[in-house]
Amino acid sequence: MQTDAPAAAWDFTAISSTHLVDEVEAQLIHAIAAGIIPPGGRIVEAELARRMGISRAPVREAARRLERQGIVVARPRRGFVVRTISAKEIDDLYQVRLHMEIQAIELACDRADEAGMQRLQDALGRMVAEAGTAPQTQRVMRDLEFHTLICELSGNSYLLKLFINMRTELLMIMALIELAYQDPQLVAETHQPIVDCIRNRNARAAVAAMRVHLEDARKHVRALYAEKHGEKTVRQSRRSTQRTGTP
Repeated sequence: MQTDAPAAAWDFTAISSTHLVDEVEAQLIHAIAAGIIPPGGRIVEAELARRMGISRAPVREAARRLERQGIVVARPRRGFVVRTISAKEIDDLYQVRLHMEIQAIELACDRADEAGMQRLQDALGRMVAEAGTAPQTQRVMRDLEFHTLICELSGNSYLLKLFINMRTELLMIMALIELAYQDPQLVAETHQPIVDCIRNRNARAAVAAMRVHLEDARKHVRALYAEKHGEKTVRQSRRSTQRTGTP
């Protein structure tokens, strides 16, 4: 069922910068990641433009960008709506993410310099420091910033570009299942073994740590999805995965 995003639920701020489309896109992503514009929720161009103090054209172009990223879809006579997502799509995305990040961490162990390793430790420090007080969307963004930095430290610019293109969809998945960690502090601290392995340039241990970390994240996502949408959907997705022989 498609529903319009509640007008008063999100305080879209006025924009005066020359980079209008970039800023509109950022605000829309934040609203979707926070669940303010829910799955099936419509992006009401006229109202958002009014709230931001701009014309409708930048809002429409930002929505088109999100459409190209697979975050929203265009509906006849309804404009752009936030897409829904299935359990299989969650599995597929995390499978791709796992392979990408394993490649990234292997390369980072070999190529990262000391300054890069310190940046990674600093990123983890911010995650831990903000875990107890930051809102969910900020915690998730810090988490993704950490993993993006590992891709950057791989030295493979194409791998980094692919991961950046995937981040918005990861944010959306976390919002769709109303992801809420029971212990944000513990979740932040589980990244420390990954940093330690990279600093020791132990690629084998780093890959193992990353695999455990991401597989645990996927199981957590799947469990929350099942709670929200029903276990049957998840079992169907698992049978489909078994038939294709993918992990």
